[in-house]
Amino acid sequence: MDYGMKNRLSRVIKPDGRCMFMPLDHGYFLGPTSCLEKPGETVKPLLPYCDALFLTRGVLRSCIDPTLDKPIILRVSGGPSIVGEDLANEGITTSIEEIIRLNAAAVGVSIFVGAPYETQTILNLAELVNQCEDYGIPVMAVTAVGKETEKREARFLSLSCRIAAEMGAKVVKTYWCAKDFDKVVEGCPVPVVMAGGPKCDTEREVFDFVYDGLQKGAIGVNLGRNIWQSPFPAPMAKALYAVIHENAKPNEAEDMFNELKNKK
Repeated sequence: MDYGMKNRLSRVIKPDGRCMFMPLDHGYFLGPTSCLEKPGETVKPLLPYCDALFLTRGVLRSCIDPTLDKPIILRVSGGPSIVGEDLANEGITTSIEEIIRLNAAAVGVSIFVGAPYETQTILNLAELVNQCEDYGIPVMAVTAVGKETEKREARFLSLSCRIAAEMGAKVVKTYWCAKDFDKVVEGCPVPVVMAGGPKCDTEREVFDFVYDGLQKGAIGVNLGRNIWQSPFPAPMAKALYAVIHENAKPNEAEDMFNELKNKK
């Protein structure tokens, strides 16, 4: 691995080997998502607690202060919307020249293993890796399952993560699962970060699954809705940051969250 690749990875994965990515890319298929109607305003109070922002070029240019010293992971796949025929029918939306022009620390692309467009999206990943390797830019593969929530189980996630790593992804984002998540991580030869998925019913649920996933080998999260859709987003972000970077246990994170929200 050459200097550029190592340097960019070191910007998004901190010296403790952990990371807390903040995704703001939901609008690329969901439109103006609740609490994300104004992404720049939403993320401002959360910036101290995230290690990198994951977003599209449009939101980056229109909503994020260019003087901000925060690494950018650029979402570079898309195409269909939530009301379209198939979310998996994605293509690459952003050229390598644009990725370089925007000074991205890394890029992210979805693959839909088991979907009708499986081959297309895996080849999207492979081609993106081909281009980004020439410039030392890490690629994060997002193992998306779209509406097929029943596929969020270890056997399927292991398959998706391993394929992503085999295609050359430097980091893989996938869903946590209650059973055998350690096997998902062990079967993937590159770092695994956990997706947040739909908003959980309680804060404690979030702290529990993030802590469990870290104990089973994940290096962090790429988690948005369970933070910025919370009635208390900054306390939620700070408590999760403590779980990831300060080894706080779920009960400690819950106590921190409650103390911080009651100060508001």
